[in-house]
Amino acid sequence: MTDISGVSFSADILPLFSRSDIQHMNVFGVRLGQHEWMSHPANAKNVYSYLTGESTPRMPLGGPYWSQGQLDLFARWIKTGYRP
Repeated sequence: MTDISGVSFSADILPLFSRSDIQHMNVFGVRLGQHEWMSHPANAKNVYSYLTGESTPRMPLGGPYWSQGQLDLFARWIKTGYRP
């Protein structure tokens, strides 16, 4: 990725979630592995708030937590329009 307009769900965001994270959150109706669900602004912002610890419990539950670089990437994906 060379610029912020290049952030995409499939190439940049989806790989940040472990298979275990995706499976675990599906039970709660949180579709981390689905662009259609994640690209809804309320859903993306809610997930982001748990990843940063703004909402609790911080995710992924028990860590390891995302690095600032990973959080920044997710924020750029939101800011630049939820590209697939």
